[in-house]
Amino acid sequence: MFTAGLVLGGAALAQSIVVASTTSTEQSGLFSYLLPEFKKASGIDVKVVALGTGQAIDMARRGDAEVLFVHDKVAEDKFVADGFAAKRLEVMYNDFVLIGPKADPAATKGSDIVAAMKKVATTNAPFISRGDKSGTHAAELRFWKMTDTDANKGTGYKECGCGMGPALNIGSSAGGYVLADRGTWLNFKNRGDLVVLVEGDKRLFNQYGVMLVSAAKHPQVKTADGQKFVDWVTGPAGQAAIAGYKIGGEQLFFPNAVK
Repeated sequence: MFTAGLVLGGAALAQSIVVASTTSTEQSGLFSYLLPEFKKASGIDVKVVALGTGQAIDMARRGDAEVLFVHDKVAEDKFVADGFAAKRLEVMYNDFVLIGPKADPAATKGSDIVAAMKKVATTNAPFISRGDKSGTHAAELRFWKMTDTDANKGTGYKECGCGMGPALNIGSSAGGYVLADRGTWLNFKNRGDLVVLVEGDKRLFNQYGVMLVSAAKHPQVKTADGQKFVDWVTGPAGQAAIAGYKIGGEQLFFPNAVK
């Protein structure tokens, strides 16, 4: 009986790592698709903690994750410069889109995100900002700064301090505009009368990076297992798996790792 208990105990202590990532990679369904493939290849379980990019970076800075997988290049470069990772590797990209009511009361439809957001502000249309220091929120703030209405985003501007899915839910119920990543939008079921209104602007490009948390900063991190995940997701098998994830025949993310 004692021996059996040891065997069972050993099975419970399977190899595992923590990946601090964004709500978009989880709410788009990407990780549910990728992680079984990685487990099959490596035998390693992955626990994803999905947060806004700013919170995910804070988590990795504390050493509470082996791998950081996010989408705010400026913040990622600082993470590396501060010594929390040896390097940042590009993994994949998709794009941001401006979602809004089909009737488009602010007349935003087109391919110019800055002009569209200026119209949202000047018409006081409802706009739901994530307000959570995520990569999507950081992009939204960049676009506001490009308008001359940054100091006055209109009376309809509201911050929810929430993830991408909840922000879209609020937008759906409020008939508001929301900047979203395309992956989460394609996996979003509660659309109401929301549609994509602005897309195709090169400024909407959304790059994701992956970093192994430094053992020099945090000796407790499982560097070898974390490195296996980084190598897999940026290697041929992981990149093929990313390309293979589709909803309704539409590809959500485009692999672009450079080895």
